[in-house]
Amino acid sequence: MNTQFPPANFVPARSVVPGIQLYMPAPEREKHREIVEFRCPQCNGETAYNAADGGLTCAYCGFHEPPPKEVVGKGADEFEFTVETLERAAHGWGVARQALQCQNCGATTIVPPEDLSHSCPFCGSNQVVQRQAPQEVLRPRFLVPLTIGVDQCRERVGAWLGSSWMTPASLKRMARLAEFIPIYLPYWTFDANTAASWRAQVAHTSHSRRYNSRTRRWETRSKTTWKWESGQAQLHIDDLLLAGTDKLSRVLLQRTKEYDLHDLVVYDPAYLAGVKAQAYDISLERAWSVAREEMRERTKRACQAQATSQQMRSFSMDMSSADEAWRYILLPAYVATYRYESKVYQVMVNGQTGVVAGQRPVDWLKVGLAMAGLVAPGLILGLVGLLLLLAGVGVPLVAIAFVLLMGGAVGAAYLFTLAQKLDDV
Repeated sequence: MNTQFPPANFVPARSVVPGIQLYMPAPEREKHREIVEFRCPQCNGETAYNAADGGLTCAYCGFHEPPPKEVVGKGADEFEFTVETLERAAHGWGVARQALQCQNCGATTIVPPEDLSHSCPFCGSNQVVQRQAPQEVLRPRFLVPLTIGVDQCRERVGAWLGSSWMTPASLKRMARLAEFIPIYLPYWTFDANTAASWRAQVAHTSHSRRYNSRTRRWETRSKTTWKWESGQAQLHIDDLLLAGTDKLSRVLLQRTKEYDLHDLVVYDPAYLAGVKAQAYDISLERAWSVAREEMRERTKRACQAQATSQQMRSFSMDMSSADEAWRYILLPAYVATYRYESKVYQVMVNGQTGVVAGQRPVDWLKVGLAMAGLVAPGLILGLVGLLLLLAGVGVPLVAIAFVLLMGGAVGAAYLFTLAQKLDDV
């Protein structure tokens, strides 16, 4: 008779009764995949991921091997919010990696062991420390493969840099000089079904016309009455996407976040061959807190849309959520920093769609001349009008000049705002 207690493969469980210790079967764990290296079977050279067709290519002899590509799309498995699922989740990268720790911005970039770069892809600083990448971090379950090549990336950024007349004429050349670094960025996705009941006072405005005998005119009068309204709303939130890093500008991440998650594939270390990856620095708990607020805001908007008027007060909502689930995934991007007149600028490209976002320097001489050109007609006409006013005939001209000057000032202010936004990240 086996007297072992607790039995094998049992672990302590939480007990609500003081003094009573409970045990439960240990949760099953996914076996950690062994750390693999990617070597060419023909010449033993290093192979790297090829964005053109999703294969592994040897830079020395040209050998090509397509990786296993199991497309799962938006049907990719999700985790519930339980301790067991976190314990069961696989850890590590499944491939030998080095961690590049930036001493300037704090970013931790996961790079291949053969990577000899000594600068941070996010801020361009060379104050970096390289060490063995930790294998205890959560492993991503899925990723969207990199499909935009470096040449395509360079071409799109070049067109983007030269797309505004407000930038220096020589700026487009920066696209040929900048180093575009392919990198997988960490993202969390969240699902939930929310249900809410709401109550609010809603404004109902009525209009009436009456004849005023004193002024001998018809007048329109408005009357607002407040009525209580209530209702229920249900919302299915699918794949709410939140970045798992705060080392990139939120503006850049927001402008390039339109990924098609139908292209999700099962994570395989082969996709990281020769490509950098960003370790998540926003924890699941922190990301879920932000996601809950966003879900609440979406549900609130759904409730308010049910009201018979959008003018309301004393709004209250009681919300509950169910079927909460999460995924940790990697999404592809290119990041680059370039220097123009001693100032560093940052560019980011969506590695799936090619959408470009970033900072561009402003040619303030061109912008200043354009602003001056907008206000000059009003000023010149105003001066002529003032001279004619001395002769008693310049009043209409002064009025026209004032209108032109106001219009030019508004246009100049608009140009100034647009110019400031070129590097506003």
